[in-house]
Amino acid sequence: MKKSYEMDMCNGPLFGKLLAFSIPLMLSGILQLLFNAADMVVVGRFAGNTALAAVGSTSSLINLLTNLFIGFSVGANVLVARYYGAKKENEVSETVHSAILLSVLCGVVLLFLGLTVTKQILVWMGTPADVLGQSALYMKIYFLGMPAMLLYNFGSSILRAVGDTKRPLYYLLTAGVINVVLNLIFVIRFGMGVAGVACATIISQMISAVLICRCLMRMEGCCRMELKKLRFTADKTVQIVRIGFPAGLQGMVFSLSNVLIQSSVNSFGSVAMAGNTAAMNIEGFVYVAMNTFHQTAMSFISQNFGAGKQERIRKILFMCIGMVTVVGLVLGLAAYFAGTPLLSIYSSDTEVISYGLLRLSVICTTYCLCGIMDTMVGALRGIGYSFMPMVVSLLGACGFRILWIFTIFQWERSLLSLYISYPVSWTITGLVHMLCYAIVRKKQLRRLQSC
Repeated sequence: MKKSYEMDMCNGPLFGKLLAFSIPLMLSGILQLLFNAADMVVVGRFAGNTALAAVGSTSSLINLLTNLFIGFSVGANVLVARYYGAKKENEVSETVHSAILLSVLCGVVLLFLGLTVTKQILVWMGTPADVLGQSALYMKIYFLGMPAMLLYNFGSSILRAVGDTKRPLYYLLTAGVINVVLNLIFVIRFGMGVAGVACATIISQMISAVLICRCLMRMEGCCRMELKKLRFTADKTVQIVRIGFPAGLQGMVFSLSNVLIQSSVNSFGSVAMAGNTAAMNIEGFVYVAMNTFHQTAMSFISQNFGAGKQERIRKILFMCIGMVTVVGLVLGLAAYFAGTPLLSIYSSDTEVISYGLLRLSVICTTYCLCGIMDTMVGALRGIGYSFMPMVVSLLGACGFRILWIFTIFQWERSLLSLYISYPVSWTITGLVHMLCYAIVRKKQLRRLQSC
């Protein structure tokens, strides 16, 4: 019998289930960004533009170091969903326990990296001297929470694989409220600046990790986590890594291209960095709303692929592309047209707002292209292809942006020419993903018909 938090993705009407799955997931992402934005607002208002730039300039570097390991949670999601759809309960249990243990191991590795290499990378990125010290301090404290962050990510991926997007939302809401309260106490009351924001973040991450583990340990059925069963099952661990490594490497190289773009932004000074940081935070709300459909497509298609529901896979993809296009257009245009009052929340400096508006005018008005591209990646991973979208994304988006920085940007050295690289790369990469999906699905269906 289905538990109330689980969802049968393989039978019944699709549209309502896609909405029921995606809306809590979307709210989770938006809430997470609201809490991150609270960090930025508190720092910008009570610690100054330099502190705001220090926290904001670390985001691309944090993503660079964490995306490879977070990618493994994608592997856990796909594998759990596939076995769950195929009703292979023993395989689900082995995957869950291997994934949880892998998350802790990855978190420890990240903690070590964060404490040892981040300052040097910030120097290589050309972080201005007035920002460097605070950026390095923020990073070192922030990375102390890596084991907890990855534990939450892997645990919520497991829950999403069986259709549960509500409880991760509740846990995130709880931890996020605590984060905001601690921000106000540490930064305003005790004047801790960026250190206070970092401390509040890791405490909230630990709370969310405890809540997700408690949930998994109290679950009934094949997804239940038992401490005595925590061990690496060789074939499941290999499959998690096989699916997750390309996803993580793709995210890592995407972040590398963003690090190069951030380095280029840094060359325009701390005011431009602050405007870019504020705009990125606003964009983030649009991105997480769209990224919901990447995760929705991946989870639904994985379960139906495991259950052999081929026709249902096609419907899932078409519906997800339609939804992500509408969401991207509506939210992206809304963010741009409301740009001035939104940016004013982060800083009252008119020059900072001007820089932020420039970025919003290019990125947000074309953001639906990024959503379509990501949804195609989710569909490919759902049918078992993780290496192919990685290669396409690395060449079509990351490689293109890096080439753009060393050619077009050098010829026309402006923030506008830098930002235009985003929509151009999304368009090229999205079209290639569609072509790849059509080819591999045709091969899969032909193989099934010959059996």
